[in-house]
Parts: sequence; C-alpha cells; structure tokens
Amino acid sequence: MARIGVYPGTFDPITNGHVDIIRRALRICDKLIVGVAINVGKDPLFNLKERVELVDETLRQINGASTNGRVAESRPFQNLLMHFVEECGATMIVRGLRAVSDFEYEFQMAGMNARLNPRVETVFLMASEQQHFIASRLVKEIARLGGDVTSFVPKHVADRLRARFPVKK
Repeated sequence: MARIGVYPGTFDPITNGHVDIIRRALRICDKLIVGVAINVGKDPLFNLKERVELVDETLRQINGASTNGRVAESRPFQNLLMHFVEECGATMIVRGLRAVSDFEYEFQMAGMNARLNPRVETVFLMASEQQHFIASRLVKEIARLGGDVTSFVPKHVADRLRARFPVKK
C-alpha cells in the first residue's frame, strides 16, 4: 500500500522552507499532496489560482529532479483538513516546524486531528538550519518594501513578487 501524505498550508507564497519540507517529506511518503488552503481569513496576497500555479511550478521542478519515483502534486481545498486528508486517501499529515512557537499550535492541531481520525498520523519535520527563519509573511513584507527575496523563494516566485511590487525609483 502506498504511503500518501498531505502537506497543507496557505503557501502565500511558497518559500524555500516549504520546498525543503516537501523534498524531505518525499523521503517518507510515496506520494505527497500539497494541499493549498483557500483560507480567506488570512487575506492572502495571491489568490487561490495564483498560489496553485506557483506551487505547481515548484513541484514540476522537484518532481523533475526526483530519482526515486516519488511524486508530489497540489490540490486546493477549503473543507476540514481531516476531510481533505480522507478524500486524498492519505494516512499522514506532514507539518513543518520552525520554532517553539509553531509547536504549541501544531501540537493542539495534531491532537484534534487524531481525535477526528486516529488512523491518520501527524508527522513533524523540523525546518532545516538554512530555512528555519523563512516565513511567507516576512517574504511578502520584504518584497512589498522593495527588498531582494531571491534567497528565500524559488526564482519563479521571486519574479511574481517583483511583478506585484515593482521597485519604485
């Protein structure tokens, strides 16, 4: 039986930290579904279609470089995470942790999700040393203020951010 994982998030935008978690999750999943949450409460910079496009381009690059046959795909969702996980036929939820502050929230969510479906495990992957400080919120702020985000996001994302926030002279 294939090990299918779901990596949910808003991905507004997808960052190199997300890419790191996706690559590492593909070591423990045969298939990874990157669930792009609609989550209008977060007032995203990019609409759902744009975020899915950015994630899809990133996944094409990751899948193209894969040598183990494991693949990642994206799917948008707006329902309860556990319902989405069940629809995908997944047995694990993958979550990235950057700092202790992430852990408290994620610990509560893992407990709630375990109550909703005890057959689905939550797997936490610690952000790598090079990526642990990257947050989409900070990337957007840097881009909005005309800063260089190329070391925080894939090139196609940096290009899209530059188009959204042209540098004023």
